[in-house]
Amino acid sequence: MALPGAAAGGGRPLRWPRVLLFGDSITQFSFQPGGWGAALADRLVRRCDVVNRGLSGYNSRWAALVLPRLLGDGACAPAAATIFFGANDSALPEENPKQHVPLAEYAANLAAMVRALQAAGVPAARVVLVTPPPLWEPAWEAECAAQGHRLNRRNSTVGEYARACVRVARACGTDVLDLWTLMQKDGEDFATYLSDGLHLSPKGNAFLFSHLWPLIEKKVSALPLLLPYWKEVEETRPELSLLGDGDHQ
Repeated sequence: MALPGAAAGGGRPLRWPRVLLFGDSITQFSFQPGGWGAALADRLVRRCDVVNRGLSGYNSRWAALVLPRLLGDGACAPAAATIFFGANDSALPEENPKQHVPLAEYAANLAAMVRALQAAGVPAARVVLVTPPPLWEPAWEAECAAQGHRLNRRNSTVGEYARACVRVARACGTDVLDLWTLMQKDGEDFATYLSDGLHLSPKGNAFLFSHLWPLIEKKVSALPLLLPYWKEVEETRPELSLLGDGDHQ
């Protein structure tokens, strides 16, 4: 059945702003039930699409190569973005050389990703760098043993990468969420934040979201609700409300 009047033309295109989540498995898994990315998407529904570009197992070297491809031509730059790498970069070179990235290169790769976002129209002020969380070595050592490996990460080493991430954020003018420090603050039992010693538990996901949301909120707070509230749609001629210039309500 043909649509009447203005409805047939569909109105002008309505572009949905995006928040880009770019990271490793901790980002990829963030849309699972109770995940921090899912919580962010729920909080931003009808204001932004939250786009998960988590790449399990990736380090900053590989990420810096693929980010420009993910951003495309910059025609629709993200309203905000997170960069969340380091858990794989900080793997011990003698135990996990494939994922390991030297500390100085890791820092350079983070800076390169911030520049790639800027080139695509995302100012540094709309970017959040997230440090890797602390590593609970007993649980992760058990995971490694189950796969026939020796312990391939150390929490003290992860801390070096977290501090490098903080330094890059300060140099580039981005916000930073220092999970490594926050989860261990005041002798916190951070093991409860981790499901296997490395990845986040439900409690860890909630912790991350609670600290990330204030940083994201200030970047997207000016974005309006997209399309009118249903009670405000013109009843007899809905196309006046839904297809005209009043898309934001």
